[in-house]
Amino acid sequence: MSESADADKAYDRVSVIEWLLAAHSLDDFLQVLADAALDLTHAEGIGVTLERDHRPLTVVSAGPAAPALDEKQYGQDDGPCLQASRTGREIAVVDMLAEQRWGEYPAFAADRGIRSSLSLPIADRAATVGALNLYAGPPHAFERTDLTVLRSLAGQATGAIRLAQRLADTQAFAEQMRAAMKSRAVIDQALGMVMAQRRCAADEAFKILRTASQHRNIKLRDLCAEMITSVTGRPPVTPELRSRP
Repeated sequence: MSESADADKAYDRVSVIEWLLAAHSLDDFLQVLADAALDLTHAEGIGVTLERDHRPLTVVSAGPAAPALDEKQYGQDDGPCLQASRTGREIAVVDMLAEQRWGEYPAFAADRGIRSSLSLPIADRAATVGALNLYAGPPHAFERTDLTVLRSLAGQATGAIRLAQRLADTQAFAEQMRAAMKSRAVIDQALGMVMAQRRCAADEAFKILRTASQHRNIKLRDLCAEMITSVTGRPPVTPELRSRP
């Protein structure tokens, strides 16, 4: 049976959706993908590089070869996995002994028995970029490999990373909204006090508070908190904001 047929058979055993549902974290899901890539090819090592703010990291790996090879590239800030990550292009090395790119890295890889590699970009054009990196001992190891399944795995990693980023952004937005609503509650309490003292409407009371905030060069919320504490003898208390069940 060909490697392509073996890959298709192995890939069909478990759906990606089932992997995602079974994973407890993004790292767990990426580890399943790395393990699958190792099973589907003749690679001796698989690494998943993620890079954010120009800081690369091997988040998961399968097989013994990947960590040291990834770290060498990170140390010199250059190499096939970083090039794939940063350019969004697939980078193949057919023989490290004949490779002229990336400084000391090819000789380093060859000394560790790795003559060929393949890096497929993941999460390109996103806040977090990365690459699925495959390392093999013989030269030309990936020339006959059907890349369809590997590209699909890289695509699934891209989708999972974008989903995780979107969820993180949503959570950050929710935290910002909670903070804003708590600030609003404090300001509303102070507005009520000013309206009672000055016998004025809410818009006039707000102008009074804003002017005082500008003159004292402090945030409006802090000014209102000071006012409430001064009048009541205790700091303002805001209700806990809970999500709907």
